[in-house]
Amino acid sequence: MYSVFIADDEHIVLEGIRKKIDWENSNFSFAGEATDGEIAFSMISEMKPDILITDIKMPFMDGLELSRLLKKIQPWIKIIILSGHDEFEYAKKAISIGVEDYILKPFTHEELLQSLEKVSRTLDAERQQQRDVARLKEELESSAIILKKEFLTKLVKGEIDAAEIFSKSKELSLSLAARGYKVVISDIRAKEGESSVDEASLSLLSLSKQKSDTISFFISDKRFVSIVKGSSPSEVDDNAYTFAEAVEHVVSQSLNCTVVTSIGPLVSHTSEIAASYENACSVLEKSRIWTKSRIVSSDDVEGSSDGLLSLQENDPLVERLKYAQKSEIDEIVSQQLSLLEGNAGHFHVVASYLFVDVIMAVSSLAENLGGNIRDIMPEILQHSFVDNAVKSEDIFESEIRKILSAILDFRDSKIQGKYGDVILKAKEYIRENFKSQDTCLKVVADAVNLSPNHFSTIFSQECGTTFIEYLTNVRIDEAKKLLKTTDMKGADIAYECGFSDPHYFSFIFKKTTGVSPRDFKNS
Repeated sequence: MYSVFIADDEHIVLEGIRKKIDWENSNFSFAGEATDGEIAFSMISEMKPDILITDIKMPFMDGLELSRLLKKIQPWIKIIILSGHDEFEYAKKAISIGVEDYILKPFTHEELLQSLEKVSRTLDAERQQQRDVARLKEELESSAIILKKEFLTKLVKGEIDAAEIFSKSKELSLSLAARGYKVVISDIRAKEGESSVDEASLSLLSLSKQKSDTISFFISDKRFVSIVKGSSPSEVDDNAYTFAEAVEHVVSQSLNCTVVTSIGPLVSHTSEIAASYENACSVLEKSRIWTKSRIVSSDDVEGSSDGLLSLQENDPLVERLKYAQKSEIDEIVSQQLSLLEGNAGHFHVVASYLFVDVIMAVSSLAENLGGNIRDIMPEILQHSFVDNAVKSEDIFESEIRKILSAILDFRDSKIQGKYGDVILKAKEYIRENFKSQDTCLKVVADAVNLSPNHFSTIFSQECGTTFIEYLTNVRIDEAKKLLKTTDMKGADIAYECGFSDPHYFSFIFKKTTGVSPRDFKNS
């Protein structure tokens, strides 16, 4: 199923597309909508839909500019242009950008659906091509690729002098000239089987060819190395996060793969690229325990040599808790409970052993983070606490959840560092400005002095939800309060909560809560 985003400043067009297409019984899902190009760009940058349907004429940023910018940061996106202007110049510009189709207004939903089906066939063909492992092997084995790989490997490992770098890069047609560089390393990890890794690898090679500011190669079968360039520190940083998110998106298309990406520090000269690579390798080595896709920068762990990432491997549970998210508590608890199975007659003894094991693990983690478990949970080392916890399986489960939640809160307070303040500031800004229709990813990123891509990555990883989802939930929560406590009309509530279109508000409200605003109010 392919996700579709719609951008058009005509509410009647948005509503028509949203309502006329039978999304539930089609090969497409409705991802979202926006009434101007700037808001659309901010939302799409985070949502990463497969297909964009956009009008040409929109306020603030037109459809052609929106398409051009999106093709730069998300080259995989397929674009369908809508226009009421039957002019050759528009079509010519659209074709040069690389849009898939061009539809003149007025159009029927059948015509639009035909266009979507056409685009989906293109996407199907691309994904099938990406599964062609033989093509991957052929490309990797070609002489030109081998020569570039050898040169780039020496470059990132510091085995080539500065004078030779530019002469050799020119010979291999590699453009290295830039004002700054960051090395981005992505480790592809298969959940099961190796064919999925081959599939993801081919997809990444295809992606790298579309990025002029990035030079990429496979330094080994599962390690993808990219040298990201830029004309300023902020541009290099933005390009690095844009590329890292693109890598994560591409790999996520393979259901059996995850990817952990490490971003090295900024360097100014090609001779320093090796230092950025070494730093990124070091960060990646310390993150090998992660089982979920994640992006981490050397900036995120700067100064943490005595903190979390320096813990030595010992207890498997400690290793798990180093990087576990709160959403993983259920899985950890289930694993502990599974160890009780078949020991019903010895529940008290086995549960006591397991419970103490958990206490020792969280105590060790707290100590390595510079804390003391007694300060986090004063009661945890008392015999009465353990005795009470193993009275029944329900109490056992509840107390383990409480302990895990407490230690993860403590861990996060230690490792978030400067980004803990960033998240708090961002959430405070959202609370104060969610009623404004101008509040979007870029605006909030500017408020916390980060690039949109960097902020988006940090926010989703630290909060366990995307920025758009969080902002929408804040707006929906306010709408619930107004529906419960006032006699305001649904349209007025929509505008009051930051939605630009009452119909879209109703759609999102039902999608989020399962009921329409009217039914919610009546209930």
